[in-house]
Amino acid sequence: MSASDPTFVQNIDDVFSFGEMSVDDTAALEEVGVGSSDPTQAGEGETSAAKAGDLPPQPVVPSKPPIIALAKRPVSGRYRGTLGAFQLELRVDVDRTRPMRRASADFYQVSGGTTTYYGSFVVNSPTVTVTATSVTVRGLGSFTFSAGAPVVQITIPRRTILQPQAPATLQFLTTGGSPGATYTCAFESIYFRTVRIETDRVSDVTTPVFNTYNTSSLPSGGPARNLGVVGAYAEAGVEMIPTSGNNVINIAEAGAGAKWSNAELHAAMQRHFTLWRDIEQWAVWLLAAQQHDMGSGLYGIMFDQEGKQRQGCAVFHAGIGGTTADKLRLQLYTYVHELGHCFNLLHSWQKQYANPPVPNRPSSLSWMNYPWNYPNGGAATFWSQFPFQFDNEEVIHLRHAFRNNIITGGSNFAVGAALGREVMADPVRDESGLALSISTHQSSFALGEPVVLQIALSTTDSRGRRVHTWLHPNCGMVKVVIRKPSGEVVAYEPLIDHLVAGRESFIRRDDLVRDSAYIGFGKDGFYFDQPGHYRIRAAYAALDGSEVMSDIITVRVRYPVTAAEESMAELFMGDDQGTLLYLLGSDDESLKSGNAAFDEVLEKHAKHPMANYARLVKGVNAARDFKTVIEENENRVTVRSAQLDESAKLLSASADSRVLDSVTTQMTLANLAEVQTKAGDEAAAQKTLGTLSAMTTGKA
Repeated sequence: MSASDPTFVQNIDDVFSFGEMSVDDTAALEEVGVGSSDPTQAGEGETSAAKAGDLPPQPVVPSKPPIIALAKRPVSGRYRGTLGAFQLELRVDVDRTRPMRRASADFYQVSGGTTTYYGSFVVNSPTVTVTATSVTVRGLGSFTFSAGAPVVQITIPRRTILQPQAPATLQFLTTGGSPGATYTCAFESIYFRTVRIETDRVSDVTTPVFNTYNTSSLPSGGPARNLGVVGAYAEAGVEMIPTSGNNVINIAEAGAGAKWSNAELHAAMQRHFTLWRDIEQWAVWLLAAQQHDMGSGLYGIMFDQEGKQRQGCAVFHAGIGGTTADKLRLQLYTYVHELGHCFNLLHSWQKQYANPPVPNRPSSLSWMNYPWNYPNGGAATFWSQFPFQFDNEEVIHLRHAFRNNIITGGSNFAVGAALGREVMADPVRDESGLALSISTHQSSFALGEPVVLQIALSTTDSRGRRVHTWLHPNCGMVKVVIRKPSGEVVAYEPLIDHLVAGRESFIRRDDLVRDSAYIGFGKDGFYFDQPGHYRIRAAYAALDGSEVMSDIITVRVRYPVTAAEESMAELFMGDDQGTLLYLLGSDDESLKSGNAAFDEVLEKHAKHPMANYARLVKGVNAARDFKTVIEENENRVTVRSAQLDESAKLLSASADSRVLDSVTTQMTLANLAEVQTKAGDEAAAQKTLGTLSAMTTGKA
């Protein structure tokens, strides 16, 4: 039965346990008779043990010493077997810690010296039969390929704690019961997955990189233990092996108080991650930096730019660093949360955007929720009840998701073709007291022209409402859905996922929270990539868990008619150009073709209105002291100094063009004033700030 079926919503409240459970314990919890699966041995609803308990007491015979039964080993874990050209990695999950009562596996095909991934299966609702000598797991598998024998039966002999772990026999059967292939799988590990993790640090980080936190230091749910990143994932069944490639990135040349832009992090990740390759692999990178351009309110980012996605993330100690208990708790949470995104886990309030979609869980006490957005009492209540764990559905994903849906560098961040139909529908009831509006500064765009969405939040409640003010889709609290001219519905997914701190404000009826976002390019490439009419809707995740829908707006992308329009479309629609528009420029060598295209725009089409977007991108980037990680003889950072005169020239022309939307123009003016101040031109800076003030007060 589908998890999104409204007639069956699975109870996801967790029974919290860290001690290992035997299969007998699990069977007892599931009311499975231990010692016999024959229903004739006990009445309906009764186990053999219950029947035995009804017998009268038996006399003790002193001459016979009691028989001490040795405890049996749990059987859950990872197994591996080979049959012909196929290798099989099998995962059995019926006892030990937090059993999810599932089995899954990945197939690999060996040909000569190469091994390739073939496919996966999972048994979601198996029948588990426990006897004194064996455990049998049987059920119909869900496969990534068409399986001729889709019924899965796994038999594992039970061994005592003094004996080695027994192998598992995996038998495939047709639905008619005919036998298929049989694999003998040796026990490999108590963990279901093994991942290598590299943690690097930027040299200007002023507080220690996180190690462990004692969960009893502050009030919380669950048992007390010293917990680190490796331990947090071990509790979910994932083994994290730290690599020897942990390095310090020298940022001294960038000067005191250096801040990282998305573009610089994007360049640094691919150059500094010693395990990085543009392939699918069980390896992930975590960078501890001091501060992002967005300031100390940004706690972390999950990277996944071009090529293979979800391979790394960064955390920022300006917001989370420190050695007090609350800071160590926040570091543990942030590190684990961002790595969760690398394994394709969505926020608790955004589970409906998974493929396949499942119900949102805004009240989940999970690593993937936001404490400050917890609808049942906010951060204080969340922390006091948080057991420092993933919820059950997330544990199932980590242990049993199809390989490409979890492995770093595998499937793109969880977005499916069905996404958006739910948020496109009008709400049946809306008592949120909030209103979300979206607009574009024009209704018709040239093919390739950047589409910038203006987002505004207000309240309809005369008493006012407390809201969070993160409106940019990069921050995960607003979701944007686009229906293309073909009818395909997609979600806008930013190249970089940001973990942001709590930022709340009390707004009244006349107040308006505003932001704008370039939504033309993201994880799936260009979203407005064909002429025709597009429909756009946004959804805001409110503090109380409400999902506030905007109206649906329509924009048109025009067919290029003139030679100039065709040329501009070609010059703007490369992936490198899209990335540069998203990052607002970069010196990254991998994006040189995009920079060359924008240079050509300014050289050959300087008077075309779209040229002002190229000026904006290059102007913002020219204002940066751009840091690039170099790995040759030693790890070091080179810095391209800001080109203030060039930046001022480009930004001034872009702001004066009247082509940009109002919010982007204000951002451009703010950048221009900063550049003019750095260049020592205070008069020009004051004039620019005056223009900006007139715009923001409506007097321009």
